[in-house]
Amino acid sequence: MASSDRIVGIDLGTTNSLVAFMQRDSPAVIPGEDGVNLVPSVVALDENEKIIVGNAARKYLIETPERSVYSIKRLMGRGVEDVQDELGLFPFHLADDLAAGEVLRIKLGKKSFTPPEISAYILRQLKRNAERFFGASVSKAVITVPAYFNDAQRQATKDAGRIAGLDVLRLVNEPTAASLAYGLDKKQNGIVAVYDLGGGTFDISILRLHDGIFEVIATNGDTHLGGDDIDNLLIRIAIDDIRGDLGMDVSRNGEIVAGIRKAVIDAKIALSSEESTKLEIELPGGKRYQREVTREQFEQLIDPPDYPKSSILQRTIAPCKQALKDAGLKPEQIDEVVLVGGSTRIPKVRALVERLFQRKPHTDLNPDEVVALGAAVQANILSGGSEATENMLLLDVTPLSLGIEVAGGVTDKIILRNSTIPASATQHYTTQIDGQTNVAIHVVQGERELAKDCRSLARFDLKGVPPMSAGMPRIEVKFLIDANGILHVSAREQRSGKAAEIEVQPSYGLTDDQVESMILESFDQAEEDFRQRQVIEARNEVQTILAALEKGKKSPAWGQLTTDERQRIAKLERTLRETEKNEDHQEIRNAIDALNQGTTRLAELMMDSAVTTVLKGKKMDETELEEGPSAPHPVGKAEFE
Repeated sequence: MASSDRIVGIDLGTTNSLVAFMQRDSPAVIPGEDGVNLVPSVVALDENEKIIVGNAARKYLIETPERSVYSIKRLMGRGVEDVQDELGLFPFHLADDLAAGEVLRIKLGKKSFTPPEISAYILRQLKRNAERFFGASVSKAVITVPAYFNDAQRQATKDAGRIAGLDVLRLVNEPTAASLAYGLDKKQNGIVAVYDLGGGTFDISILRLHDGIFEVIATNGDTHLGGDDIDNLLIRIAIDDIRGDLGMDVSRNGEIVAGIRKAVIDAKIALSSEESTKLEIELPGGKRYQREVTREQFEQLIDPPDYPKSSILQRTIAPCKQALKDAGLKPEQIDEVVLVGGSTRIPKVRALVERLFQRKPHTDLNPDEVVALGAAVQANILSGGSEATENMLLLDVTPLSLGIEVAGGVTDKIILRNSTIPASATQHYTTQIDGQTNVAIHVVQGERELAKDCRSLARFDLKGVPPMSAGMPRIEVKFLIDANGILHVSAREQRSGKAAEIEVQPSYGLTDDQVESMILESFDQAEEDFRQRQVIEARNEVQTILAALEKGKKSPAWGQLTTDERQRIAKLERTLRETEKNEDHQEIRNAIDALNQGTTRLAELMMDSAVTTVLKGKKMDETELEEGPSAPHPVGKAEFE
């Protein structure tokens, strides 16, 4: 496949992010430079004002939490009023000069960044991982989003892709992506429920799988519910304990809160496989907070039997029941339940799912990787497909109803939730006042009956309507949702032909100018990206020449060298191996050139030996000559007339 045709699949997660591709007939995750598949969705600013991403950024969460950001996905496409409840538990802060209705900006040191910009740094790291793996540029991607992401959150994700230098060909709902990976793995027909409890979001989708067609029947969820909520609950309890037992208020100490967060996450993970664990936290003044936590205590905290309304896990049940109702199904009609997201490793979650759907959930697929693998399957379908995916078809749905505000502030829904996308619908309206020449269109998203209770997506005006008596104009409003779930709205007065249209720029969304500005700013990173690529390419060449040298040492030609020649080559080899660790690509290439020159005689002797061997009883055009240590590419056959 040409590099320009290659499309990768990306899971841009709350806690971790991954990039995957289709390796022949099965999807595979591309590891990072450290060999780990998961890239923590953490971005930090180091002491030199340089952006650090992933595992390298995690230490800053403890050392300099005010210069670190995590769980940025929870802030995508949201306003200040949406995130007030949890800002107190984040170590980072919003910019001081944030205006009402403006896109959120997070302070990191002396700089500030929007959520799409921070997400773009994570995407750029995944892009670099893929480019290092393929040895070629990567510019196209399929990115997954929670099924219940609204238009603003989807647009923010596309903006992040653009800022990172990616052409986002498709946004795919995470449960749907998981079903693609499941369907490719199992190749079964039936009704599948995908229960997706990740770091910051919860989705439930019900799909019908039939001969390669993946049809989403219904979806529901909560974009503000996940493992982070469990972490925050445990953090609050630990802070209260420290205040009560030790008389210390550490709630405003970002470094201590970050340490508590790490400790409770480690404890949460441990309790998925152990019956108890210890919570230990270092405090100022040499004090130490210690607490033994059993799995039973942990389960009572996240799912208190006497207070179901405060249960984090119980909050997932209502969306599941609503999705079943929308699909017209009973739990016993579900053939398989697939678990997605790291939080589904919690035994209590698995027990809840089994009780709700009356069957043991499918746990064979890695819940951390299955979404990225499904994104890779969709990417493969978009690129023309392989034998494994050529007959696969994905039919997704819109998670929330879309409409406009009409007289009295009422919502008139034009496209209903769970409509298969792409989708379009048209509705007709008229005026209320004689001589009205301007019609304001207010686009909203949600299930509430009043527009004020739904999310405002956009406002635009249809101007120049000829003056007529009230009720005479015939105004056609058309909604079109593309395959990414992004909305386009147009309005037209049919008698006069006056028209207006808009690609919805949601509230708290970035304007095109802002995105373009951020793309230009990202060019500042281009030099560093290119430098890293040069280092990677140079290191790849080091491996090629060292492998050829090892081959040369095993050939008869090695014995024909003098002792001084062999010692000189050994010295050049040691120098190259040491230089390979440097970050200066030019130094690496200089060491490569030095070894190339130092092995010229060995290469000549190997060539002479090879020619002598292959010419015995053979024609020249039947021979195959092997490469020497100074030749990075195979030597072609000689041709004679």
